[in-house]
Amino acid sequence: MSPSSYDVLVVGAGPVGLTAAYELARRGAAVRVVDQASGPATTSRATATHARTLETYHQMGLIDEFLRRGQRVEHFTMHQRGRRLIRLDTDYSSVPTRFPFTLQVDQVTTEEILRTALRRLGVTVEWGVGLTGLDQTDDTVTAALQHAGGGIEQVEVGWLVGADGGHSVVRRQLGFTLVGESSETWLIADAVLDADLPRDSLHWMHAGNGTIMLVPFPEPGKWRLLDTVDVDGADDADAVAGRFSRKITKALGTPVRVSTPSWVSVFTIQQRMIRQMRSGRCFVAGDAAHVHSPASGQGMNTGIQDAYNLGWKLADVLRGHADDALLDSYTAERVPVGATLLGTTRTATALVALRNAAAPVTLPIGLGLLNLATPLKRRVERKIMEGMSGLALHYGASPLSQPVVAARGIGPGYRVACSGETALASAGWRDMCTELTDPRWTLLATTDDTGPDGLAAVLADVERDFGRALSVRTVADTADIAGTYPGPLGDPGGTLRRQIGLDAGEYALIRPDGYLAGKGRIAGDEGLTALLRRCSLVPHEPEPTR
Repeated sequence: MSPSSYDVLVVGAGPVGLTAAYELARRGAAVRVVDQASGPATTSRATATHARTLETYHQMGLIDEFLRRGQRVEHFTMHQRGRRLIRLDTDYSSVPTRFPFTLQVDQVTTEEILRTALRRLGVTVEWGVGLTGLDQTDDTVTAALQHAGGGIEQVEVGWLVGADGGHSVVRRQLGFTLVGESSETWLIADAVLDADLPRDSLHWMHAGNGTIMLVPFPEPGKWRLLDTVDVDGADDADAVAGRFSRKITKALGTPVRVSTPSWVSVFTIQQRMIRQMRSGRCFVAGDAAHVHSPASGQGMNTGIQDAYNLGWKLADVLRGHADDALLDSYTAERVPVGATLLGTTRTATALVALRNAAAPVTLPIGLGLLNLATPLKRRVERKIMEGMSGLALHYGASPLSQPVVAARGIGPGYRVACSGETALASAGWRDMCTELTDPRWTLLATTDDTGPDGLAAVLADVERDFGRALSVRTVADTADIAGTYPGPLGDPGGTLRRQIGLDAGEYALIRPDGYLAGKGRIAGDEGLTALLRRCSLVPHEPEPTR
């Protein structure tokens, strides 16, 4: 048995495993990351990074690098027989966000950014090290790791996270079974096109027998090409290029040349999931827990959200900020999300493939009418963004969410977020967005007329007992309350308070991932104490006196 100084072993160094490791490491956990591959991936896979994941990258402190290296996409354009049938725009008005677009970033680049960030925290990936077995007790996990040279290492750690993909060894070792179905087989290729197409849009083309999708990469002229029908000949890249050239030329009505693809892959769409994501001291996340169609780009995004959800919870337990019951909320929250996305990605797959034989005739008519009906078109655009962006997903039914007692403002289990326009206009929201980068929970409190002997005293007690896990911020018209209330946060005009739904003398408890746990009055009842208990937070021991 190899002695271990690690708290957590993360198996898998894709976006999911790297996110989990980063979130644990930046909260002070000792993390070891292994991957059976010989080194980082060099071929493109997932490309779409949706708005909720961009909000997550902001909270992780990594958003600037992603924005710098990505291609923003804000439209979806449909073509047939030389005609542009419709261009759907992005409408995030029902799910406000400061990142109202999809960012196309090659997964190779995503992993590079995450690895670099993790390395800055002192954690490097161990390549050529694969898990071959595991065993666990109430207190530890023993993992058997096979190194590239053939040696087997037995290592004991406190916790294990399996982020090792659709063929997960961790999942099999835990006895979890993926249930669901496999459906269509599609071909994808990455190539440079000479087509004059806007690069801020996805392009869908009906090409006679089936459909083609074009997704822009950040590199000039480079596109991800998808064919839903012709999947033969993937070993002949030039033949694949010629076939795409003919189909795209027909759909656009103008000659298009497709260069020899740098990568071609044929895959069968899997729609499967497991019903639990925790077994004792072991967890699974991402494709190890649920596999989705790539039609709306949900797989990587969902896996990153799994890892983010698990990372802060496991870190809170490791640091003694919360008891073990907090970890049960991981399965309770993320399994329903996986189930919801199976439904939406199944629908998206059918829409992309469009097998209806009457489509060549009915599609131009239907989309022409939609173009004329502006209010209906806007509703369609809003519905698409709600389903694809990840912003409408919530934890309203979570054991961590306070039962709803009023519909005013943001409800328990929902994102604490605003639009970019609101952030520009509201100093309170700007400070709140910065506050969300703090890895702790946040307790927002509004002042009342009780003064330092009332509300301020209660907040001081909360900060004393929970300050290591919880950032206490007092919201007022100005920040000129320092010395009287903890953590002043100026909100001139009250936009932040109004949109969250807070009156004088009330609180909002916000989770480390930016979702609201609950709200209520600070003084006069036990609501705040009960909510902290619901969230499994425990007061820390007082500092020893000297």
